[in-house]
Amino acid sequence: MSIRRRTALSSLTLAPLATWTAVPAWALGKPAGPVVLTLRGKVSTVNEGGAAHFDMPMLEGMAQRSITTRTPWYEGPRKFTGPLLRDVLQAAGAKGTTIRAVALNDYKVDIPFEDAMKFDVVMARLLDDKPMPVREKGPLFIIYPFDDKAELRVPQYFARCAWQLRTIEIV
Repeated sequence: MSIRRRTALSSLTLAPLATWTAVPAWALGKPAGPVVLTLRGKVSTVNEGGAAHFDMPMLEGMAQRSITTRTPWYEGPRKFTGPLLRDVLQAAGAKGTTIRAVALNDYKVDIPFEDAMKFDVVMARLLDDKPMPVREKGPLFIIYPFDDKAELRVPQYFARCAWQLRTIEIV
């Protein structure tokens, strides 16, 4: 095969790849079930009304992380499982300096965006391998790995946890 023909064939073979790389690596689908989490504000990957909405199967489909840690709210160590907060933020294309977590009762707490990048903060959907009902701080609970790093076992980080999470605003 001539060099000219090989070059032409290589160009044709690589042309679709150039188009493919322009497509986002992960497209955010629409929730099929009830929305359990909404990300709004400085998010670039949205699926409805300028926000990123997630149902529980969408969160279950993400990589899951389990941490076993002691907290001020439970007796003894408990196991929390769910996607990392940073992965949820990435799925929504979130970029900002502050994560404002809003609970079902409109309680709000501001979390520095860098915390999600620096620590393995979990958006827990399971407690001891079981879904969390609302009366047990569910269905979603932002939890830090307190027992993994001594620096996290202080009131400042305890206060950044949010249970009964429903909305994240990126500021």
